[in-house]
Amino acid sequence: MFFKKKEALSASVDYIVAGLGNSGTRYENTRHNAGFIAADRLADKLHVRIDRIKYKSLVTTCTIGEHKVLLMKPSTYMNNSGLAVVEAMNFYKIPPERVIVLFDDISLDVGKMRIRRKGSDGGHNGIKNIIYLSGSDQFPRIKLGVGHKPEKWDLADWVLSRFSEDELKILTETADKACDAVELMIAGQTDKAMNLYNS
Repeated sequence: MFFKKKEALSASVDYIVAGLGNSGTRYENTRHNAGFIAADRLADKLHVRIDRIKYKSLVTTCTIGEHKVLLMKPSTYMNNSGLAVVEAMNFYKIPPERVIVLFDDISLDVGKMRIRRKGSDGGHNGIKNIIYLSGSDQFPRIKLGVGHKPEKWDLADWVLSRFSEDELKILTETADKACDAVELMIAGQTDKAMNLYNS
């Protein structure tokens, strides 16, 4: 029986796309894993699997447009996302402007999406850690709405709660739009992506 040998990770990449979340089955389809969900949708669209272990993440390389891209899902847990992202940035010598981060946002309803060229952490611990360890807030990001925290909920409990079936269906549709936005951003059309998808 013959097995196809996996291709090696690319020796160079032009962009990094990082979907943030928490590893492990207990966190599957939780609000905090919206970035993982979007990264997986992008991998499906590109017919690749995010299944190599490197840079404290599950990673793969793929081609988007004319550019080689490292697609990654940090395995460090959300609050230490920067450990993984910055390790990959340093290895490939990628500037922050060419690192696109996908993550959850509790200030947006499920189904809403917001693209930003740069900015503060907005209270998101994963983004805060990337900014702290990279020394820059100049990386573009796509925020995926996961719903506002109900008044009586603790914040940690809310972001670690699972989407309902209806919410997950809506989020998946939004993640597909995020994939299209990533392609535009990598093609240098961030303004077009913002005009099309910011809500």
